[in-house]
Amino acid sequence: MKRREFITIAAGAAATWPMAARAQQPKLPVIGFLNPRSKPRGEAVAAAFRQGLQDAGYEEGRNVVVEYRWADDQNDRLPLLAAELVARNVSAIVVAGSAWRAAKEATTTIPIVFTTGLDPVTAGLVKSINRPEANLTGASFYSGGPIIAKQLGIMRELVPNVTEVAMLVHPSGASADSQMKDAAVAARQNGVALQFVNVEDVLKLDEIITGIKADALLIAVDPIFDSRPSEVVAGSAHRHLPTMYYIREFVEAGGLICYGASLLGTYRQAGTYAGRIIAGVKPIDLPVVLPTRFELIINLKTANALGLVVPSSLLAAADEVIE
Repeated sequence: MKRREFITIAAGAAATWPMAARAQQPKLPVIGFLNPRSKPRGEAVAAAFRQGLQDAGYEEGRNVVVEYRWADDQNDRLPLLAAELVARNVSAIVVAGSAWRAAKEATTTIPIVFTTGLDPVTAGLVKSINRPEANLTGASFYSGGPIIAKQLGIMRELVPNVTEVAMLVHPSGASADSQMKDAAVAARQNGVALQFVNVEDVLKLDEIITGIKADALLIAVDPIFDSRPSEVVAGSAHRHLPTMYYIREFVEAGGLICYGASLLGTYRQAGTYAGRIIAGVKPIDLPVVLPTRFELIINLKTANALGLVVPSSLLAAADEVIE
């Protein structure tokens, strides 16, 4: 072989080496992220999810790919978006709120990691907290009766003359009955009368809240309220009604006060679980995570608008005070 021919062949082979090396590189695992919110409103929870992925050793774009699907607060879009992720053959799907149902109906094999404010067993997400069956596991920020009792106690401290509290409930919600039972017990413990106010149509929130005859308002945990924090807060403000919420988003939107588990912490846990699943852990071996840390957040501007003086004891106990 002539020297010139050898150089040409060698150069051609060298040119194919990078291409061959790229072809041999393993494909990155893909995680689906299905959320009922709009993308702008979901930036904070998505960031918390990515932090959880990093906790598990995964970084988006480096060793994992994330496919985002946002329903823009239109729950009827969730089944189609879930089907898209299944067709994409993702390694796991992280869902929030009511999106778990669409994902569960779309696949029985792809692991699903949920974040929810509901009791996972009562709502039908899993049959067992400690050992979930099928392909679902995740994290919940719902804590039941003790938290409702704490919320009412805080409200009595903030509004000393409160004698009757209304509770906004989505009656067809997955855990409405259990929350109402817990709230009834908590009300008796705190010595206040309790009335339940049903909400089936969020578009009528302002009208419904305006008609409430009570000293204060409590919001039951439900995706129907999660998806409309501004509307819920606006209705409460219109009625000039001191209101206790369960996650910080309501207070950030101008609500008075919230006490409950950290929503961002729940998403971070979901990210960690998603990372562990793509590393090979099965959902059945990942117990549903229940909240252990709770946060109190107070909006002083709203308190002033309502003519309320926040006791120094609550200010000292608050994790955050929005001024």
